Amino acid sequence: MTETTVLIAENTRTSTAARIGWAIFIAATLYVCYFSHLGAIGFVGPDEPRYAWIARDMAETGDWVTPRLYGKPWFEKPPLFYWSAALCFKLFGVSEAAARLPSVVSALLATLAMAWLALRLYGAETARWLLLLLPTTVGMIGFSHAAATDMPFSAMLTIAMVCAAVVLGLTRNKNTPILPRTPWLALLLFGFFLGLAVLAKGPAAIILCGGAVFFWALFTKRWRDAFRLLHPAAMASFCLTALPWYILCARRNPDFFRIFIIEHNFKRYLTPEFQHIQPFWFYFPVLLVMLLPWTAVMLWAAIEGGLRIAESKKISPPTLFLLSWPGFVVLFFSLSHSKLPGYILPSITAICLIVTHACISMVSAYQRSFRFVVITAGVILFFLFSLVRVATPHISRASEKFGVMAGLIMALMGAANIFLGIFYPSPAATELRKFLAASGVIPILLGVSLADDLLSSYFRWDPSGRSLSEEIRRSGIPSQELLVRAMGRGQRYSLSFYLHNEVTDWEAEHPREGYLLSGGKYCGRMIGSDLTCVEIPFNLEKTGFFLYRIERRSAGMLPDGRQPH
Repeated sequence: MTETTVLIAENTRTSTAARIGWAIFIAATLYVCYFSHLGAIGFVGPDEPRYAWIARDMAETGDWVTPRLYGKPWFEKPPLFYWSAALCFKLFGVSEAAARLPSVVSALLATLAMAWLALRLYGAETARWLLLLLPTTVGMIGFSHAAATDMPFSAMLTIAMVCAAVVLGLTRNKNTPILPRTPWLALLLFGFFLGLAVLAKGPAAIILCGGAVFFWALFTKRWRDAFRLLHPAAMASFCLTALPWYILCARRNPDFFRIFIIEHNFKRYLTPEFQHIQPFWFYFPVLLVMLLPWTAVMLWAAIEGGLRIAESKKISPPTLFLLSWPGFVVLFFSLSHSKLPGYILPSITAICLIVTHACISMVSAYQRSFRFVVITAGVILFFLFSLVRVATPHISRASEKFGVMAGLIMALMGAANIFLGIFYPSPAATELRKFLAASGVIPILLGVSLADDLLSSYFRWDPSGRSLSEEIRRSGIPSQELLVRAMGRGQRYSLSFYLHNEVTDWEAEHPREGYLLSGGKYCGRMIGSDLTCVEIPFNLEKTGFFLYRIERRSAGMLPDGRQPH
């Protein structure tokens, strides 16, 4: 009796210590992958600085209905991200970290929602592993650090799909009452989060959700359950969430429907007008990259799981739901004439849950193939590390540091796979072995901490407009008189944001006085005979640009602004 009591006490202490250990491990993973280094680089690409500008304009003007870029209405995207970023600007000040915080919070909410779904469908073990594997994927890390609409849209749609799973009865278990009850809370939350998804990116949320549920109902023949999602409570919640802004914005801006619905939704999908043309198979390699470093685990789960389903000819309704969800998302956007990687981000969460469940349920039966595939992937990544490390110094001296950093991150990914392949436990394994396997995410956390050095080594100059704006202010140049030449679209938008003024391009056909920021040194060839350019000292090593003052030529002045001897 005494020995039994001692064993129970020891097991209780072990269980408590294990729960605390998992909680610390998961919290550290979520923080490093989502919240670290938010402001390490300036706004890059064409989207981040434009969206941040619109959010700042909303915070400054108090107009929360009409998005405006450089004072003009801008209807490319709905306002959810702008509202969130503007609120963060008001709370924390205008900064890169504040602008990216909505994406971070969205990623965190989506991860927690999927962990809850994993807990209800497959148990605590699957939920714990999902909280480690999902945040460490390249797709979730990358898009959570972008001041863009992709992650808020994906997260809101993900949470709506989790609520849909509850309404469809997929989360029922032995503790659920036998008599069916109307899931009022799930219905209201489903409508609310689907409405937020429509406010994040548009009506595509309805199509993606409806298409996934349609195919699930088609395969399971549970049409009655599917039609529960059209319950008046869900419809009312959706309409109250999504419609007010659309109605207000359309009333204030008569051309809103044409620009947003027709041009930025139907034309973007049905025509190649927006120049994002890619082949039909484009999203297959995108998925492989977005799921790194766990791509090999995904491929193993797809092959072994597919063979298992083909052999048993049975598949559970929850698994069908999780397959219909990403399957329809990828198929829908593969048929589009406009393809960008962020479009299929809503599929990543469901794929990770499928892969995690496959690992938990199948590794015991297929341990040899699992270890072979995952360890082989780790060895390949180590080989790529060696290849990059050897090759880059021969390409150029400037790429040597980038080669070192890129190779190191590949090596860390390889180490994570090897660690997972060696120590990944069976369900009956000891807690120590489970912790050893879980510590395979540590190399990924180290890789995330090195990502900033990787980016800085890849670019010779700051790709954002942050360094340029600092040098322009230091030189005392009025931003209203600044013109740019040979500058990328994204960097120009970024420079405009930091200078708080729209920076316009130099027009060779209509040269005028002002200050010219140019990527080339031959200013005299770009101006008319009545103008002259004077070079102003500028930090070329930091910015990669030359700065000139363009002014009227006085009598006898040379083209470079000097007086003749």
